[in-house]
Formats: sequence, C-alpha cells, structure tokens
Amino acid sequence: AAGTAAASARRGRGLMRWTVLRALLSHWRRHKLQALSLFLGLAIATALWSGVQAINAEARASYDRAARVLGQNRLARFENSTGGPIAQDLYVALRRAGWRVSPVVAGRLNLGDADIRLLGIDPATLPVGSAPAALGDDLPITRFIAPPGLGYAAPETVRRFAGVPGLPPLRAAPDLAPGVVLVDIGIAQDLLGMAGQVSHLLIDPEQPLVQGALGDLAPGLLRRAPGQSGDLARLTDSFHLNLTAFGFLSFAVGLFIVHGAIGLAFEQRRPLFRTLRALGVPLRVLVVLLIAEIALLTLAAAGVGMALGYLIAAWLLPGVAATLSGLYGAQVSGTLGLRPGWWLAGIGMAYAGVAAASAQSLWRLARLPVLAPAQPRAWLRATARANRHQALLAGALALAGALLALFADGLTAGFALLGALLLSAALALPALLSGVLALAERRSRGAMAQWFWADTRQQVPGLSLALMALLLALAANVGVTTMVSSFRQTFTGWLDQRLASELYVTAADEAEAARLRAWLAPRADAVLPIWEVPSRAAGQPAAIYGVVDHATYRDHWPLLRAQPDVWDRLAAGQALLVNEQLARRAGLRPGDALIVEGLGGPLPVAGIYSDYGNPQGQVIVSNGLLLARFPDVPKLRHGIRIAPERAAALRRAMVDDLGLDPDQITDQAAIKAFSLGVFEQTFAVTAALGVLTLGVAGFAILTALLTLAGMRLPQLAPVWGIGVTRRCLAWLELVRALLLTALTTLLALPVGLMLAWVLLKIVNVAAFGWELPMGLYPGEWLLLAVVALLAGAAAAAWPAWRLARLQPARLLGVFAHER
Repeated sequence: AAGTAAASARRGRGLMRWTVLRALLSHWRRHKLQALSLFLGLAIATALWSGVQAINAEARASYDRAARVLGQNRLARFENSTGGPIAQDLYVALRRAGWRVSPVVAGRLNLGDADIRLLGIDPATLPVGSAPAALGDDLPITRFIAPPGLGYAAPETVRRFAGVPGLPPLRAAPDLAPGVVLVDIGIAQDLLGMAGQVSHLLIDPEQPLVQGALGDLAPGLLRRAPGQSGDLARLTDSFHLNLTAFGFLSFAVGLFIVHGAIGLAFEQRRPLFRTLRALGVPLRVLVVLLIAEIALLTLAAAGVGMALGYLIAAWLLPGVAATLSGLYGAQVSGTLGLRPGWWLAGIGMAYAGVAAASAQSLWRLARLPVLAPAQPRAWLRATARANRHQALLAGALALAGALLALFADGLTAGFALLGALLLSAALALPALLSGVLALAERRSRGAMAQWFWADTRQQVPGLSLALMALLLALAANVGVTTMVSSFRQTFTGWLDQRLASELYVTAADEAEAARLRAWLAPRADAVLPIWEVPSRAAGQPAAIYGVVDHATYRDHWPLLRAQPDVWDRLAAGQALLVNEQLARRAGLRPGDALIVEGLGGPLPVAGIYSDYGNPQGQVIVSNGLLLARFPDVPKLRHGIRIAPERAAALRRAMVDDLGLDPDQITDQAAIKAFSLGVFEQTFAVTAALGVLTLGVAGFAILTALLTLAGMRLPQLAPVWGIGVTRRCLAWLELVRALLLTALTTLLALPVGLMLAWVLLKIVNVAAFGWELPMGLYPGEWLLLAVVALLAGAAAAAWPAWRLARLQPARLLGVFAHER
C-alpha cells in the first residue's frame, strides 16, 4: 500500500509539473510576436558568433595541416644563411659525414591564372612520420619517383588542378594543406628549374653518435628550430582575434533582444506565477520548470542559429581565405567543414548567453512573495535607485578603461579596454537620454509638447536595451570605418613613397641578372638593387636589405624617427635602419645598438621607418656592407628609375632585346593596385560583419517597438479621447522613434571615435607592431547616421501603421479596464 501511494504521489507530481510547464508555454502561443523576437534574437546572435568561430576553426585547421607537412611543427632544419638554395653536393657531403638529413625543394609554380606551392621530397631519407599518410598506400615507389611522377595534394587542390599541363597526375591526401602539391624531389627540381639545388634540409631527430663537424662541412648553414621558419598561427592570431571580437559584439547585440523578451515575458506572467504559487506549486519547482522552458527554447533557436552560422561562414570564408593568402601567405581551404568543436561551442555559447540574459528575472522570481500583486508594466518603470546603480557601474567601467589605456599593454588589455569602453557607454545611455529628454520637457511650451517629451522619456526604459544595441552597433561601425579609412589614407600615401621606382624586374638566375644590370646601365637613370637575406635581429626573425646611396631613398623613404645624418651614416656602412615592427618589439630607438646575425658586431640604429602590412622585422644596411657580409646573396630583384614617359618603351625593350618574360617586369601602378586590392580584401569581412551587426540592432528596435505598442494603449487612449487623432498619434510615434535614434547616433559618435583611437593606438600596435595616425571622416559619419535613421524609421513604421489603423473600440476599451 505504501509503495502504491508513493507511485501515485510521483505520478501526481509528474502530472503537476507537466501541467505547470504547459501553462508556462501557453504564454508564447498567445504572444507569438514576442516568441518570434526571442527566437530570432537568439538565433541571429548564435549565427553571427558561430559563423565567426567556424571561419576561425577552419583557418586554424588549415594552419595545423600546413605545420604538419613534412614535420615542420617538430623537425629542425638547415637553411642557407644567405637565404638562397643549398647546393645538392653539400647535402651529399653531409650524408657521407654521418648527418641524417633529408633534402626538400620548395617553390611557387605558376599555372597560368593560379599558383601552387610545390614541395619535392626524397622518400628514401625522409624522417619517420613526416610523409602524408596517403604516401604509404599500396603503390610501387617507382610511380612516385619516375617521370612524370605522382603528386599528392588536398582533395580541393586535386579537384582544381587535376589534368593541368605542367603537373604530374595528382592523388588526394587529406592531411595536406590547400594549395600544396607534394612530388618527388627530382620532379620538383625539373618543374622549378632548380637542378642541383635544394631549398632546405630536414634534420632527423635520430642522429648517429659519430658525425663530421658541421662548421667544417657547411659553415654557411643555419639551424632553424621547429616553427621558426613560418608560424602561420602566430602571424594570423591578431586577424582572428579581431574577427572574434566582432563576432562577440554581434552576439552581445543579439542578447539585448533576448534579455528584453525574457524580461518582458517574466513581468507579463507575474499574475500566472502568483496564481500557481497560490495553488501550491513550490517555488523551486516553478524556477526549475522556467529553466527547462528557457532551455527548450534555447535549443530550438540555437539549432537554427548554428545552421545560419554555417551559411554565413560559408559565404564569408572565400573572402577570409583570399585575405589570409594575400596578407600572410597562409593557404586556407575555401570550403567549410562541419567540425564538432565549433558546433558544440556555439550551442554552449547560446546557453551561456541566455543564462546571463535570464539570470536577473529568475532571481527576482525567486524572491517573489506568494501573494505579490501583479505588475505587468513594472519593467517599464526603472527606479531612480536602479538608474543610480547603473550609472555607478558605467562610471566604474569608464575608470577601469582609463586605467587600462594608461598602464596596460598587449592585445588582451586592448580588447579589455574596448569591452569596458563599449559596456560603459551602453550602461550610461538610458541616463543620458533621460537627462536630455527631461531638459527638453522643462524647456517646452504647451501641453501637447510637454506630454510628448514626458511620454518619450517614459519609453526610454522599455526601449533602453534596443537603444543600447543600436549604440554598440553604431559605435563599432564608426570605430571600424574610421580605422579602415585612416589605414587606407596612410597606406596609400606610404605606397607612393615606398614605390618610387617606375619599374621592378626579377631575373630568372644570376647570369640573367648580370646581363640585365649591364644592359640597363646606359639606358636607365638608376638601377636599385632589392636584395634580401633572412637573418635574426634582437633574437627575432628579420630580413636584411641592402640599399645604394641614391636620392630615391633620401627623398622618398618614409622615416618615422631618425638622426640628422641618417643617410650618410647608412651609406658609409656605419649604421642601419629598422622597421617600426622590429623597433617596437625590441624596444629600439635611434642611437641604440643592435646585433644582427651575420653582420658582425653591433651597429647603431640611425632611423626607424614605417612598414605597413608587413608582420616581420626588417633591417636596412648599405648594399656594400650586405655584399661584404653575404657575398652569395641572391642578386635577382631590381628597381629601375626612369622618366615615367619612357618606362613603357624600356619595358618592351627588355622583353625584345633581353628575352625577359613580361611577367618578370612589374610597373609601379600594378604593384600599387595589387597592394590596395589585398588591403580592401583584408577588411571586406569586417565590413560585412559591421553591416550584419547594424541589421541586428535595427531588428532589436523593431521588436521593442512592437512589444511596447500593445502596452502603450493606456497612455495613448486618454490623449486620443481629448481629440488627438490616431493618425497624429501614429506620426508622433514615428517622430519619437526617429528622435531616440538620432540622439543615440549622436552619443555613439564620440564612443566610436574613442573606439577607433583604441584600435589604432593600442590594438593595432599590439597586433601588428605599427601605429597609424587617426583621421576624421565626417562624410562617413553622416552616411552612417542616415542609415541609422532609416533603420529607426523602418522599425517604427509597422507599429505606427498599426496604431493609425487601430479600431476605436480598442481604445475605448481601455477606459473600461480595471487599470
């Protein structure tokens, strides 16, 4: 009998919980628009966040695959100290002396409208575990090494380049990075024109005890630790961090919609909560069932958001891939894979966001007395105490941001400063708007004007979340567009300085380069060598360039800080120049001494020059010093100074008389166009995310206005009753929305400019190593303001139209209501 009674009690409790859950869910059936705003707000927020994370996950997966090719993430290597290739005879000598090394040939192979990265290996000497898994398939080794050979590539690379003339037959190897083709070393040498040469030597971790002395065998070789030759993940971290920050901002804007919808739903259901508690439903059960309700809604909305995020990522990924390829040389797959990591992280982020959005409402419910009176409009009446607390929090965040700006350093501190700045501005917005509207109310004349300002002020609490979302979106767009425009203006002027030569030519080999210099001597005004050696400076990877003493550098080279006799000392080989990136990372100033590997003793830094778009360090010395220290430096690239009107004729003569390929010669305009194209592509994704964020903010305003429309009848009915027409009330609603949008836009402008300052002076310096001057662009602000007003007008149009067509009986019914 006791067991039967217990089972019956459990069934009764289960039935009670199911009945209560159905009663709670019935609210969303009656308020479909509110349910739609909650669903879409969470789905859009999840979509933007998960889309960015999907892009980052795909890019990092490509970096990992690139790092694993030939064991680059775990194997050290030997490279030529001059940066050129290594003679194959030297490799043979090392093997005979007991060194277990494996040769690799690497280079870019042009295939008409596209390039691939060709890697040639020796399968017989490759360290264990370095080859792609597909290379161990049941195929005779002769298929791989005998002409025409066999190439291995990522599946998307095989699909794109299979059957292309100039390549061997291709076979899919999923663990290879996109854009890479792996072939036998002999095949690669033939295709790249590197007979008798190799690019570098992989060092097997297992070495014999007895070996010849490396210094005697190959004094010109440098040993590179794993990852030193090109850590793509490190170079691109700043790019992905910017994407993540924008994705998180979009997620936060979407959560304002969710917070408003959940808060309103809780306030509207206070009578229901009171009734359920009075009927005996325990508070703990009610809270648990509300959490279950929110969890079910979140699961449905997050699932749709993840699907939308996948579509957004697939749409943006080709642009991201092109950006990373042009800016960093990183090959990223242009197709998106379903990765459990970002999918689960996106669902988890959705739940975390909803938990944060609903925590306040659940906490209030937990403190609700059993017979508390219903207050369906309590959410509209923000108390003076709550406003003071919010203003104090905004002030505390502003103070924290100021301290971060003065004392913090690094990317993390920069983004923390951005977060404090944006959150402080958002929290202060309702108080600022209320203050402006109160001032307008005091200065107004006439009953209608005073009612309008007072009523507008009363709507601020209900619209505050939507207006905060709009403020964040507008400030982010002002900040990012100011940063991009400042960068574009600075970058264009910098290109005009750096690309002073009219033509740039690259010889195929040293013999052709010597003929080219002799042929150009009587025909060009000057032939400027552009010769480079990889090295290390201040313990960091850096490239050493040599320059000749010519007016091109004295007149055009963009120096940020320099000593008075900078060019004379440089030409004499008594000093060097460093780019801004190296100077910041190493803490260098003009006059400091710098040790550069291969240059002998320390040399003083005579100047620091701007080098936008380059993440690596650079050192410039006199060309004589470079040749003295690195006599084997590749002497292939040259800049040609000539009168602009003679440049085209000289280019044709180089092709006709010297037999140069036209692709070996590039004019100034083509390099500028390419560089600016990479620049625009770099910020295309950021611009797209900015538009999406602004769209989410517009949707937040729409949902807030639609939600308030039904609850404003008690305020509007008396005004209609004294003779104000529904059409006039509708116009006033539209004007009110435009007024609040305009005020929010004005307040967003200084926040956006502060955001741009942080991006240019702190985040950009920490991420890339250079600082940009900040420009002001009123035309862009005006355009953004027009877009914001159009968004506000579009959001208010539907509620205003509904009010203008509202039946008089609905308005008359207000006077019969108990309120």
